[in-house]
Amino acid sequence: MSVELNHTIVHSRDNRASAQFLAHILDLEVGSEWGPFVPVATSNGVTLDFATLDPSLIVMQHYAFLVSEEEFDGIFQRIKDGGVDYAADPHWKRPGEINRNDGGRGVYFKDPSGHGMEAITRPYGAGGSGASAP
Repeated sequence: MSVELNHTIVHSRDNRASAQFLAHILDLEVGSEWGPFVPVATSNGVTLDFATLDPSLIVMQHYAFLVSEEEFDGIFQRIKDGGVDYAADPHWKRPGEINRNDGGRGVYFKDPSGHGMEAITRPYGAGGSGASAP
């Protein structure tokens, strides 16, 4: 049996709001609430299970999503239309920009709980023109 990531729990201030935010940006569906979790499944079967937690206990995490060029266009448009701040890098040294790492495109944005979200069109290290991953 090969090892695959099946799901991860994402601590949130409001599990429903965070799940709806990410699902909207990535054009995915919010699943049915299951116990304390509100799931958002990706096309490769990995589920992000959002769980409400005391905000003082939330530690910022980073989640990167590999998307097609066409999907990136829609994601980036929804980010801009929603007035969501974005940057070309994880340290926000290039706010209001996207990157062209490894010949693709990438954008960083934060979810309502402060987690770092990223959409990329090429995996880091895939080669191509442009800057390497930070």
